[in-house]
Amino acid sequence: MNAKRIPPTKTHAEMVSDWMEQPEFKAEYEKLDGEFALLDELLAARKKAGLTQAQVAERMGTKATAITRLESGLASGTQGPSYNTLKKYAAAVGKKLQIRFV
Repeated sequence: MNAKRIPPTKTHAEMVSDWMEQPEFKAEYEKLDGEFALLDELLAARKKAGLTQAQVAERMGTKATAITRLESGLASGTQGPSYNTLKKYAAAVGKKLQIRFV
């Protein structure tokens, strides 16, 4: 019997750890660090509020696709939200927007 050999699998964290050893990858990854942190904040606030994207959109007076674009834009690093959009999102999930330099 000629069984195919399956390559070992890695977790996402293990793959990122390996990639971080490559200077080019590390530089690009660190450029997106702020966007990832903001996305984590948005998703955590929405989850804590127990809301779907559609519910957040309704509270913001927009469509669910706008919230999808907002969250996916941050995930891909292609699009950042405006200050006003962040304020509306914060209010929709029962939070107050606070921005600081650290």
